Amino acid sequence: MSKLVLLRHGESQWNQENRFTGWVDVGLSPKGVEEAHRAGKLLKDFHFDRAYCSVLKRALLTLDIVLEEIDQEGIPVVRDQALNERHYGDLQGLNKAEMAQKYGEKQVHIWRRSYDVAPPGGESLKDTAARTLPFFKKFILEDIRKGLNVLVSAHGNSLRAVVMELDHLSPEQVTELNLATGVPIVYEMDANLKILSKSILNGER
Repeated sequence: MSKLVLLRHGESQWNQENRFTGWVDVGLSPKGVEEAHRAGKLLKDFHFDRAYCSVLKRALLTLDIVLEEIDQEGIPVVRDQALNERHYGDLQGLNKAEMAQKYGEKQVHIWRRSYDVAPPGGESLKDTAARTLPFFKKFILEDIRKGLNVLVSAHGNSLRAVVMELDHLSPEQVTELNLATGVPIVYEMDANLKILSKSILNGER
């Protein structure tokens, strides 16, 4: 049995400022740093054989903090832009509330949550899944098949694509899926990639 842990990075500076971030390489907010440390404490009893991360520093810093917290800095880490956040195109850097005033809340919600509608010049969740899932299946699931425990530090939408695949969500269901920053999602899987359990480590009892 293997464990696969999916972790959305801690709150970024632009999450805090309510901006569309996408591929812009912003760092963590002070709250995001705290969230990463908290995630590490929640994972203190886990042993990982390998970690995967996007190439964006908010995910990399989150991973570094977690590995330091659990004293596993020496494990192999694979960085790849296949795990990057979806590209928000012309919206990157813009305030979400201001864009809702300009284009209407309904349209901005569609850009943010729909499966196959992309913001201007950007990627839809479907587009993000098209680059994230082949990498996920080729490398990460293959590690799970080999019996390894894997930690993935990435982003709200690249991880939404992964959860959609693992949980067999429909395009309609995934519109309601929101992943909190700094909260580990733990899947236990067998060598045939059957999911034996799923839990969300939010520190609540």
